[in-house]
Parts: sequence; structure tokens; C-alpha cells
Amino acid sequence: MKQSEIVNLSAAELQEQLSQLKKTYADLKSAHAISPIENPLQIRSLRRSIARVSTELCKRELQ
Repeated sequence: MKQSEIVNLSAAELQEQLSQLKKTYADLKSAHAISPIENPLQIRSLRRSIARVSTELCKRELQ
């Protein structure tokens, strides 16, 4: 998810997106632990997307 897409979402949508990304990340990590997934770079991109959404939520709380 790109930063330009994240900025346009509301706070409720960001919370929903964050929980969905965290669930997907956990599922992907467990699948990768059992047997290597085809594209392990997905894990990195998900982690970075989670960080982007979390950062945007914190930034909005501070304003």
C-alpha cells in the first residue's frame, strides 16, 4: 500500500486496514515457518505497509 493511498483513508479505515494487514502478516509468517513461501519478499512489504499505516495513525493522533 502506497503512502498516497494511506493519506486518503479515514482513521476508522486505517484501523481496519491495520488489523487486516497484521492478520495477513501473521498468517504469512506461520506459513513461511512451516514451508518456505514462493516469494518471501511479501513478508517485508507487509511489514513496511504495517509501519506506514501505524505511522499515519500516530501522526493523526498527535494533531
